[in-house]
Amino acid sequence: MAIDERLLKSVIAEVLKEMNTTSAAAAEEACSEGMTITEVGDAQKGTNPNEVVLGVAPAFGVSQTKNIVGVPHAAIIKEIMAGLEEEGVACRIVKVYRTSDVSFIAHDAAELSGSGIGIGIQSKGTTVIHQKDLPPLSNLELFPQCPLIDLETYRAIGKNAAKYAKGESPNPVPVKNDQMARPKYQALSAVLHIKETEHADRNKAPKALKVEFK
Repeated sequence: MAIDERLLKSVIAEVLKEMNTTSAAAAEEACSEGMTITEVGDAQKGTNPNEVVLGVAPAFGVSQTKNIVGVPHAAIIKEIMAGLEEEGVACRIVKVYRTSDVSFIAHDAAELSGSGIGIGIQSKGTTVIHQKDLPPLSNLELFPQCPLIDLETYRAIGKNAAKYAKGESPNPVPVKNDQMARPKYQALSAVLHIKETEHADRNKAPKALKVEFK
């Protein structure tokens, strides 16, 4: 076991060393703004047909505050909200505790949404746009390669979710593809997911969040 742990640590250290320095610099600048997340009771099913619910994972913004490549959660939330606002759609944010699986987080968000459209996002950055009438493991759009999702893409995700909420059929958000991203970040991704899952509680209801940016 000790050998495996040392190997894992060395792999993670190498991954961190190879991270894009430009992205890291941009992340530090965005991080200075920060945000405060406050739970304000159980999340309720919405009645506003002009809203999208953004469901965040159990560790999001608390024990984990940046995605897998160091982009602050505050910056990600801002961009998703901006995309929704540009389309004239309201955003309600909830934290889903019962699971760390992004598909189920997104589906839970969609079920709480007055429009039936939800966005789910893990702390490491993997994101899904979902619709309440679809099976949990299906979705409208999936963004699995979180190391390649930049802030522009997060804003586009918000815009597309808003369009679905308005009954439109938008073209899927273009996604980058890098075959080396998976092996490069696989170990770190696994560790972040394990840490996320440690905060999951199957018996805890989704919580409504108040988000304040600094």
